Amino acid sequence: MNRIVARKFGSNVYRLRVPWRPFSNAAAPTPISSSNAGNLENESEGQQYDVAIVGGGMVGLALACSLASRPLTKHLNVAIIDSNPMLGRKHFIKKDDLPDPRVSTVTPATISFFKDIGAWQYVEQHRHAYFDKMQVWDYTGLGYAKYNARDADKEVLGCVVENKVLLSSLLSRIQDTDLQKKIYPSKLTSMSILPNSSSLEVDSTLSVTSLFTHGRLAKLELEDGNSLYAKLVVGADGGKSRVRELAGFRTTGWNYSQNAIICTVEHAVGNHCAWQRFLPTGPIALLPIGDKFSNIVWTMNPNESNEFKSMSEDDFLKAVNYALDYGYGPHPTSSLLGNADIFSWLKGYVSWSANDCFEIPPKAVKLTSERMAFPLSLRHANDYASKRVVLIGDAAHTVHPLAGQGVNLGFGDASTLSSVISEGIAVGTDIGEVSLLKKYEAERKPANVMMMAVLDGFQKAYSVDFGPLNILRAAAFHGAHHISPLKKSIISYASGEQRLPLFL
Repeated sequence: MNRIVARKFGSNVYRLRVPWRPFSNAAAPTPISSSNAGNLENESEGQQYDVAIVGGGMVGLALACSLASRPLTKHLNVAIIDSNPMLGRKHFIKKDDLPDPRVSTVTPATISFFKDIGAWQYVEQHRHAYFDKMQVWDYTGLGYAKYNARDADKEVLGCVVENKVLLSSLLSRIQDTDLQKKIYPSKLTSMSILPNSSSLEVDSTLSVTSLFTHGRLAKLELEDGNSLYAKLVVGADGGKSRVRELAGFRTTGWNYSQNAIICTVEHAVGNHCAWQRFLPTGPIALLPIGDKFSNIVWTMNPNESNEFKSMSEDDFLKAVNYALDYGYGPHPTSSLLGNADIFSWLKGYVSWSANDCFEIPPKAVKLTSERMAFPLSLRHANDYASKRVVLIGDAAHTVHPLAGQGVNLGFGDASTLSSVISEGIAVGTDIGEVSLLKKYEAERKPANVMMMAVLDGFQKAYSVDFGPLNILRAAAFHGAHHISPLKKSIISYASGEQRLPLFL
């Protein structure tokens, strides 16, 4: 079924193509002050950069760190455009603060990427929680699956980290590098790119305006009146990307008519496992965040989310514990055959140990953060790249949070794009040329589309309460739980490796 979803989704993605067109009517260059001009000889023209990253969130800063870590890109001049005031502060995390409800579950592949760019050492200075096991089940009580890192010869399945810790760690890392960078605390208002002039011979004596006029630079106008020019503009500005809008990239996608409530809860005991239960209206996840705290991500319809967000703390905690225990249906049985002989055909293919028994998650005893709610959707840009513009992270794709894969896809984008830029520099290619940027798109789009299709398929499969489908879901749980090669394949794919699970 997921293969069918992937083909259907992928065909929609590749069908729509957008011809390049000018992004705006170029305004006259805006003069900037000498304090913003840096080493620019002609201040009235605006500063020139190799790369302008629009969006200083986790993915945008990860790209900057990755560029700073590579021998061929560490000398680039980089602008980061984001109005977030946190980027102007070196330290904005207090060790005594309670956990923020906005967290990310980073995969082993992402952890390796952070280590490669020198940022993981900063993450480890703050609160984070590795986990090596995970339990997934649904409300019918027909099946469950438990995953352990050792099942795939791994040390951990992932690590839950507050977004502010990831952001602070990336910012600390980039500040400790020699990368030439400047942060513009503003918003992008317009972007202009003109056609290439084949008659122009590029040399160091050409003015910024001449390079822009002949299509060798993109021009960016900012809300604060600054203007700047760049060989490459990277849209890392999230699901409502201004870069994507100005560049005219079309998207394929839909809204799920679901909201996610996120918050932080406290337990009487420590939690070292990731838990996820599929309920009639959507999954609820309980993720360890360290120090007896866990993060809740609960998907439900918008009316329910309004109710659960406004109810008293005691009532909300009761609802959480009910949803993670006997609520909506019984516990799954730990026997191989489940509740009936319908899974007896698995007998000859399974492995079993006492550690595979179903467990009950720890009770939430206190709500330690505000409850936040946000709508869920799936969006995918039909193209990631055009002349001098490229999209990464949520600007290129947004996914359902049920597997916590969204930001990991974005970090994969950042890693691949920095590698492609480095390869372009090695052979003397203009880093804004679309032929180079399409190499990044060709590598990342298939992986992103497949993950999006898998997540969308899960979301749809678990949104229907239908007897035969419930049996099929239970069979999938039992297969994932008991068949060792399948379990190992699922863990490897979810960990960031590009091999697909056997059942896809």
